[in-house]
Amino acid sequence: AFTVWASHCTGILMPTKTSNPDVSQNPELRFWPLATSKPVVRRAARIALVVGTILAIINHGDRMLFGGFSFEALLKILLSYCVPYSVSTYSSVLAVRENSITQKVKNKQ
Repeated sequence: AFTVWASHCTGILMPTKTSNPDVSQNPELRFWPLATSKPVVRRAARIALVVGTILAIINHGDRMLFGGFSFEALLKILLSYCVPYSVSTYSSVLAVRENSITQKVKNKQ
């Protein structure tokens, strides 16, 4: 199972060199164009807003209620929004790629 997962992620971890010919031959399926596309950015921003707010409240709720913000605390709160944004973007790119490849296979049949 690990080798399947690792081979599936190879094209994502190294966006410029991929072992998947469907991705490398189609510039529309490259990581950065997909990651910066409007639907992916909007979806990731919505998820980051909800999940990041929950994480910020869980991790820094006491500081939010009672004050005492430092630069370090504000940086950590911002990171609470960056992590779900990154995860959502990554998973959206994977889903778009997989859907595109699946559709190509179905169309060839």
